[in-house]
Amino acid sequence: MLKLWGRPLTAVFATCIAALIVWPILGATAALAVLAAALLVVLFHHITNLSRLHQWLKEPGSSALPEGRGDWEEIFAGLARLLRRRTQIESRLSAALDRFQQAGAALPEGVIVLDEHDRIEWCNPRAEAYFGLSSQHDRGQQITYLVRMPQFLEYLATRNYGEPLVLRLSRNDQELTLSVQLVPYGDRDKLLLSRDITRWERLETTRRDFVANVSHELRTPLTVLGGFLETLSDMQEPDPEVLRRALRLMSEQATRMQRLVEDLLTLSKLESAQSPLREETADLPEIARSLLREAQALSGGRHRFSLRLEQNDMLLGSAEELRSALSNLISNAVRYTPEGGEIEMTWSSRDGEPVFAVRDTGIGIEPHHIPRLTERFYRVDRSRSRATGGTGLGLAIVKHVLSRHQARLEVESEPGKGSTFSVVFPAARGVPRPVQSSHEAAERAHSG
Repeated sequence: MLKLWGRPLTAVFATCIAALIVWPILGATAALAVLAAALLVVLFHHITNLSRLHQWLKEPGSSALPEGRGDWEEIFAGLARLLRRRTQIESRLSAALDRFQQAGAALPEGVIVLDEHDRIEWCNPRAEAYFGLSSQHDRGQQITYLVRMPQFLEYLATRNYGEPLVLRLSRNDQELTLSVQLVPYGDRDKLLLSRDITRWERLETTRRDFVANVSHELRTPLTVLGGFLETLSDMQEPDPEVLRRALRLMSEQATRMQRLVEDLLTLSKLESAQSPLREETADLPEIARSLLREAQALSGGRHRFSLRLEQNDMLLGSAEELRSALSNLISNAVRYTPEGGEIEMTWSSRDGEPVFAVRDTGIGIEPHHIPRLTERFYRVDRSRSRATGGTGLGLAIVKHVLSRHQARLEVESEPGKGSTFSVVFPAARGVPRPVQSSHEAAERAHSG
């Protein structure tokens, strides 16, 4: 501070000394003229630099800081240091804001920053997708003007920060379920957090349906067993015919429950992460021959069967799981094909991909049922399904087995004309059969 005042006072003092020196030589008028001129020069110097500073302060970022002389050089140097510090602070703040926005953008949940009047200050891309917002264009807009669902407006009005709100939206022709919650922070600002719980809600719905379906499937056989046991216990001398009929029906219902439990255990095993796929070489032609014999036994002579082995390759995968999946496809064909119908099994290759197909001349399936066939307990015709003895889990098992083998199920069907279920395996799972001797080949052809 003393240095800042020292230079101007020194200049004034030197001017006064010069005037005092001139006074005795040239007179008082000349001395006053010299004093006035010197003071005018000092004043002009300060006014000029003040003007430069004022001009720069109007738009400090558009031009370089003026260069001054004397005291003004230090003033401008101090301003330059302040400007550099301010620039560094702004740069750090900008970098911190960018990191915050990048972190917010990377969050799997939607985030909207609201001020005390519920105006949008910022939102991340996930929130934009959920609510159809734009962080650039909707900033400063009332959230209630853009999200107009009554339950959401009521949630904002009640300020119930403790409980989330479940919203069901429609985005791009898809149903979306969101969990939305307000979180206050700072003085009066709020975060509106949103999370997509569509998958979890579907899983919960599937779980409830699964429990309900299992309970329903077990109720009938348990009712039959309980009814016959009660009837037989009340009879003093059971009628042999009634006893035979009761035992036969109880045996059928017990078998039905056993199949259901076995299928449930199979599904549980397939879905378990602790049950990795056992990779081995499965002899598909031999498995197909074995399944043909089982299907003929299941049919009891009511259907005509054929097996076409257009290739002799084997398959990389779990023989046990593949046998279970293909057996389900064949048993379905037997159950839903009327007496006298035809069932054909084919092991072939299509564009280098191994294909196992089951074609029948059964009742067929309506097109709208096909996408849901592999759902647990989904039945095209419930009464007919129970009459045929199916558990409703066969195609769900097929789906899981094929998924573990990176295969896909293709279904072609026409009501009244039959269906074709084709299992298409990736080409990498095909295993060429080792070259056999002519004697071994003849024996295999004879046995086939």
